[in-house]
Formats: sequence, C-alpha cells, structure tokens
Amino acid sequence: QLQASGGGLVQAGDSLRLSCTASLRTFERLTLGWFRQAPGKEREFVAAVTLSGASTHYGAAVKGRFTVSRENGKNTVYLQTNGLKPEDTAVYYCVAATFTPQALSVIRPSYWGQGTQVTVSS
Repeated sequence: QLQASGGGLVQAGDSLRLSCTASLRTFERLTLGWFRQAPGKEREFVAAVTLSGASTHYGAAVKGRFTVSRENGKNTVYLQTNGLKPEDTAVYYCVAATFTPQALSVIRPSYWGQGTQVTVSS
C-alpha cells in the first residue's frame, strides 16, 4: 500500500514537497518513485530512488528542477518540486518496484498508490 500526500494549487515558480509512505515488504519497495498523468495524456515517469537513496533517475521534463529522496532503508519517499510550471499540472502517483530506478522509467511498476493532485497556475 502506498499513501501519497502534499499536492495542492500553486503559482508558476513555486515549490511543493510530495511525500509517500510505502507499507510493503522490503523487496517490494526496492525502488520508490513517482509517475504523473496530466489530463488527456499518458502516465509519465517523473523520478525514482533506490532503497539506500544512493541511486536516482529522473524524467527529462523534470531533471534539474525536481529532487527525489528517501532516508536510507526507510519506507518514505519525497519529491521536492521546484520551479513549477503550468505543464507540471497533473495527478502525481507514488509507485514501488523491485527493479532499478533506470528500469522504472521504461517498465511499469509493480505497485501504484492513489494520486495527489498538483495544479500550477500561470
């Protein structure tokens, strides 16, 4: 089970911090991360991080603006979103996978949480 929070309505240029707690067995949450889905678009990989926090991977649209993190071995993942743009508006989903963050960008994750809405006004 994945429980995400932290979404909201902000203005362009603002920041938000999303968080997600994973109630899964250790191997099931080897990698934790985020996808997003904007209205009328397919779900898009955002970012992911390994259990240790040592390895991360980002989607091209957010690289340099968003930071994914987790405490070593903990079951909580964070997504710090800076410099938000209207095109970042989407439902953000927390995900968990048994494979690497890099693989998560091309393979659908094993577990999905409920989404949290992020809306960025111009």
